[in-house]
Amino acid sequence: MPSFTQIGSVVSESPNPKSSRSGVLTDIQTYFVIGDDEGGLLQTAFVLSYMIFAPLFGYLGDRYSRKWIMALGVFLWSSTTFIGSFMNHFGWFITFRALVGIGEASYSTIAPTIISDLFVGDMRSKMLAMFYFAIPVGSGFGYIVGSETAHFFQSWRWALRVTPILGIIAVVLIAMLRDPERGQSEGSHHMEATSYREDIKDIVRNPSFMLSTAGFTCVAFVAGALAWWGPKFIYLGLVSQPGNEDITLNDVSFKFGAITMTTGIIGVPLGSYLSQRFNHKYPRADPYICAVGLILSAPLLAGAMLMVSVNATLAYVLVFFGELALNLNWAIVADILLYVVVPTRRSTAEAFQILISHAFGDAGSPYFVGVISEAIKRLLRLSAIGVATVFPAGLSSYSQLAENATDSSSLVASSSLSPLDLNHLAGAPDGGEDTPAMQFRALQYALFSTSFVEVIGGVFFLLTAMYILRDRQNVERAVAESQQGTTPAHRLENSISSSSVSD
Repeated sequence: MPSFTQIGSVVSESPNPKSSRSGVLTDIQTYFVIGDDEGGLLQTAFVLSYMIFAPLFGYLGDRYSRKWIMALGVFLWSSTTFIGSFMNHFGWFITFRALVGIGEASYSTIAPTIISDLFVGDMRSKMLAMFYFAIPVGSGFGYIVGSETAHFFQSWRWALRVTPILGIIAVVLIAMLRDPERGQSEGSHHMEATSYREDIKDIVRNPSFMLSTAGFTCVAFVAGALAWWGPKFIYLGLVSQPGNEDITLNDVSFKFGAITMTTGIIGVPLGSYLSQRFNHKYPRADPYICAVGLILSAPLLAGAMLMVSVNATLAYVLVFFGELALNLNWAIVADILLYVVVPTRRSTAEAFQILISHAFGDAGSPYFVGVISEAIKRLLRLSAIGVATVFPAGLSSYSQLAENATDSSSLVASSSLSPLDLNHLAGAPDGGEDTPAMQFRALQYALFSTSFVEVIGGVFFLLTAMYILRDRQNVERAVAESQQGTTPAHRLENSISSSSVSD
């Protein structure tokens, strides 16, 4: 998704040659004078519009021409990205970042359903793997291309101006696409759509779909937080080590992007391969693979967060394997949706999954991590104030230590001091800038939340395994009845619902 991951990768407009090699997230924060919380809000604004408009495109995608809906959406995505790169006010900049999400919602909601109508069985799994591996690969590619383009032009804005060129190419390719009939690959193309109310009712009552969506929400939470804060966190950890003073955020972004792209190229097809390999013998293999991937990724990423300020090479290796395990999920979750939901409801189901996974996943995770980081910074500043007050450089006796401790408590408790004053007392230079070490520690504690979320996601996928066989058989039964012409459109919902009860 280069439309928003490029923000983590491009370079500064600063005239200083060294600072011009910084990554764009830091430069945007500097340019618009915003903290980590508002920096994370840029990602959140994009994903909020993305998830809010996904249900609309899901409804349209089950009823109207899918290729033209996608073409219009990608054109909107490209044009708003280009226009947003010219904004100088943060309010307008974040507004256009939000508009980009509308265009992307059309493509992400509808494209998998077209694949499901062109292919079936193992071939469908392979094609979905090819489609979904573009997410982590595109993310990594966005870091690299955006970084180099913006560095060449000496402005972070130029990274956003590369995207529209790719968008126009995509519109042309979509226009050449043949839009298959819904359910064509399964021989169920005579199945007619039911009302939107019935579609939502059936989807919500589908435990395999709901539980796998909850698990995927945890994947989205982690992926969003890492894509947004990962390069900055690694950079802060590295520069805290002696001898790394010349490392720039742009260098780290390039390496992080390369890792993200490589793990996508390997991880997504690997997940699809494992699914095809074990599904025939173990029908519940799909949710188990997703669960193992998430639970295995949690300690690997946590270890990387601990090691980044100690051993950079080991940290990068742990990030590689942590993201590799995380990427096992993408194609498998998409395949689960397609075989536990009937063909005429798949665009709606895709939209519903996008809404839930992004609303509780990557829409909030960058902002959530940013808010935690800012809160921890305030605690670290107050801690520094207390230490500096109790243990001043001229401390000469235990009686003076007791007196200083009393004075320190009074200072913090009475606090008519502004945050700026507190920053100065804590030793923060130039009007409240935190040291790299303090920024690193705050982000480290905040990012530990992602490992906890991964474990929760693994539990959701384990619960999915309890229902997946029953829900898959219900869909196969409904498709078989439609092939025989025994399931009129108005009886489709009742047929599936009664099957669920009887099983």
